[in-house]
Amino acid sequence: MNKDRAVNNAQQGPAARQAAMAEQVLADGTATAAELAERFGVSLMTIHRDLDELERQGIVRKFRGGVTAQPSGVFESNVQYRLKTMRAEKAAVADRALKLIEPGMAIMLDDSTSTLEIARRLRLGEVTPLTVVTNFLEAINLLSDQRGIHLMALGGDYDPLHSSFLGVSCVEAIGQLRVDVCFTSTSAVNGGYAYHQEQHIVSVKRAMLDAAARNILLIDHTKLARVALHRVVPLSRFDLLLVDDGASAEALRDLDEHKVTYEVCARTGPEAPTVTKGSDDRAGTT
Repeated sequence: MNKDRAVNNAQQGPAARQAAMAEQVLADGTATAAELAERFGVSLMTIHRDLDELERQGIVRKFRGGVTAQPSGVFESNVQYRLKTMRAEKAAVADRALKLIEPGMAIMLDDSTSTLEIARRLRLGEVTPLTVVTNFLEAINLLSDQRGIHLMALGGDYDPLHSSFLGVSCVEAIGQLRVDVCFTSTSAVNGGYAYHQEQHIVSVKRAMLDAAARNILLIDHTKLARVALHRVVPLSRFDLLLVDDGASAEALRDLDEHKVTYEVCARTGPEAPTVTKGSDDRAGTT
């Protein structure tokens, strides 16, 4: 954002300034209060009031001297930030996940930006007919007019920070369904468990896992060796974990020690080989 635009937003009032500020932090990941005060031409006191409001909305979180859109153990990033990060890594695992989908299946996608990459590939129409169930508005918008796909949108309470439908109504709707495969992601994986920061997200993910004959976990390598506030499920609940090839040897050893079936997916493209390891010590390429 150029300085003239920042000044114009500042002159338009708090709402416009806060929107511009959120846009900048979501793009850059972090910013200091001093940097924002200079860029927007307002006092530090004003900046801190703006940041308090953005934090209240769940868009950013404050730390001493600044603000960040990056996740923590108790803070899940805004969907607009997550849409811009780790794109190559998410593409690698989505390419592999796509090969697990066969025409005629019913599949479920959670509200993660990792599974959104699957939806992007399904939009190409290479796997039809197909039934897709999701609570993620981004995926619904992508697939709503796709021929050959029967789209089932899960209702509930709309959460703009996640661009998805959540809550009791969503959980109850999921409980009425049975799908062939559920593709999901989560914020952190460590010690044989999947974790997430937010309890209301956890309840929906658990319901999705219960509704599927087979469960696949998609994560980028930054999720490994991290924890968040809430345990979602043991990794044994997943038939397969897909992670990109940025995963460290130490993080993969942790998966081995907990007998997790996983595949490491190359980020160089869908034709790259992947190494498979699992609870029965299998190894090979796919």
